[in-house]
Amino acid sequence: MRIFDPHIHMTSRTTDDYERMAAAGITAIVEPAFWLGQPRSSVGSFTDYFDSLVGWEPFRASQFGVRHHATIALNPKEANDPRCREVLALLPRYLEKDGVVAVGEVGYDSMTPEEDEVFAAQLALAIEHELPALVHTPHRDKARGTERTLAVVAESGIDPGRVVVDHLNEVTVGLVRDSGCWLAFSIYPDTKMSPPRMVKILQEYGLERMLVNSAADWGRSDPLLTRTTADAMLAAGFSEDDVDLVLWRNPVEFYGQSGRLDLSDVEAKEATFAGNSILRGGS
Repeated sequence: MRIFDPHIHMTSRTTDDYERMAAAGITAIVEPAFWLGQPRSSVGSFTDYFDSLVGWEPFRASQFGVRHHATIALNPKEANDPRCREVLALLPRYLEKDGVVAVGEVGYDSMTPEEDEVFAAQLALAIEHELPALVHTPHRDKARGTERTLAVVAESGIDPGRVVVDHLNEVTVGLVRDSGCWLAFSIYPDTKMSPPRMVKILQEYGLERMLVNSAADWGRSDPLLTRTTADAMLAAGFSEDDVDLVLWRNPVEFYGQSGRLDLSDVEAKEATFAGNSILRGGS
């Protein structure tokens, strides 16, 4: 089984997590820029953070056989902090980096006018740099926030097929399904989705344009919940090909639109494993 986690914050995790993920088949990830839990007080702190996302973290992941990519943005929560607004001028430098496959996370936290402005500006950057966009929907008043998100996406002129709207649930899935955007679901204890709920959504809405992620971060979370969801899909009667579509081919197709997704190392290892299996008489 091969798994691509399209939204996980490994900056907050240990090397033990990378080791466990690789053993579970999670060999490719995308790490979006996000709020670290402590307000950042200067643009320089973002520079250091972004440098880590495109430098140190891919190296750390590679030591455990995990391919790391990133998305870069001023996150919605810090869009309200005037000390952080100068980050918008910094973003173009990072949006040209090889390992950056989207603009994100962008979107809403509290749905303020400041968030409206920053969201629109970063969708414009996605268009300018020919990158997809990863959109964060608010944790509170999610239905209204999702409707507002889709309105801003439509106004921006970005192709909805280059936008993934994340942190969806049973209330918001229908709204996004009809928009042409990709749909993403975070399997995250207590506050977001669970594997059984995710399986029911896939049974009702199908597998097209569906992404499943762990969103694991510094909170109570689990970087193996993508694998748990894959196992739940199999137990519910989905085929191995269905699992591969949702947990691998869909994120590859979405982030592949950046032209920067590089999975050559992972694919080479898979080919070697398959060849060795045939030589041993495996199927």
